[in-house]
Amino acid sequence: MDTSRNSLYKVGIVSLLCAGVLYICILSPTNTDPLLPSACLRSSSFTNTTDLVIDDLEAALQKASMPNKTVIIAVVNKAYVEQTVEADTTMLDIFLESFWLGDGTRQLLDHLLIVAVDQTAYDRCMFKRLHCHRLVTDGVDFAGEKVYMSRDFIKMMWRRTKFLSDVLKRGYNFIFTDTDVMWLRNPFTQLSKKETEDLQMSVDTYNGDPRSQDNLINTGFYFVRSNNKTISLFTTWYGMKDNSTGKKEQDVLLELMSQGLFKKLRLRVRFLPTLYFSGFCENSKDIWSVTTVHSNCCRHVHAKVQDLKAVLRDWKRFKEDKVKNPRMAPNRTMVTQWSEHTACSNSWKPQNNTLRN
Repeated sequence: MDTSRNSLYKVGIVSLLCAGVLYICILSPTNTDPLLPSACLRSSSFTNTTDLVIDDLEAALQKASMPNKTVIIAVVNKAYVEQTVEADTTMLDIFLESFWLGDGTRQLLDHLLIVAVDQTAYDRCMFKRLHCHRLVTDGVDFAGEKVYMSRDFIKMMWRRTKFLSDVLKRGYNFIFTDTDVMWLRNPFTQLSKKETEDLQMSVDTYNGDPRSQDNLINTGFYFVRSNNKTISLFTTWYGMKDNSTGKKEQDVLLELMSQGLFKKLRLRVRFLPTLYFSGFCENSKDIWSVTTVHSNCCRHVHAKVQDLKAVLRDWKRFKEDKVKNPRMAPNRTMVTQWSEHTACSNSWKPQNNTLRN
């Protein structure tokens, strides 16, 4: 008899507990929207994230991210991934080749997210088994070559800025790199590891002072940490788009800096010396130190490809010399002689200056 009473008592307790759980999860007044999952489902062990829905971008960022929520981002279109009849390679192929040839760069491909602005670029990215994200812009075709300072070039640069602002708002730090930047060494070895450094940006020419806002910035390579200050910067920067007709996003950022926005936001910004983060505007004088080479000061994709192939030949020749002469040591008194950037120099001649829209 006692055993039967105890069993009934236990059944009653369990029933009351179940009813309580059902009320909290389903009928509770705090769950005002029937389309939203209940608190019980949100805390379910079936998910490892606080967000129930992970969109395509978040999924791609999570796959590419380092443990500290840092990713490397590059944006490509059809012109950068598809060979023309005359070409023997593409900008994307050369970019990826630099990771293969660079010192300490191969493992960084695991953290590279390729953002494709058209379907051809996305398909090529997927074919190469990279981390890929398709960035859709309604009513705009970004597939062809966007010649420097053409209307479509400017549109694509602003769309890129908006996308990168979204990445920051999701809490990710990132290196943004153009695909015409050759990664010859791991840039994280030269970038400051201090979390107080909000933004570290490459320049066309370097005046010797990493804090001087007189440096001519280049948005083709930079490292930014996600925080309230940098999110405010990107929000303000993109907000200038409609009032900056005919200006590329880099020019607008330079203006905002000169107008004191960096100081107003209390941003700590470091400008990267061209000894390490070089480009065609200002070559690195020391191949023993150079980390990246950017084909800035160049107008057309085919010209960039030709001259960047020469950069990689110079780099391979240097590495081969080191193997042949293992005791070879850096000679800091000698200036590195890079191959001439002939194609890029010619890209500015009048016959090559017709803007394509």
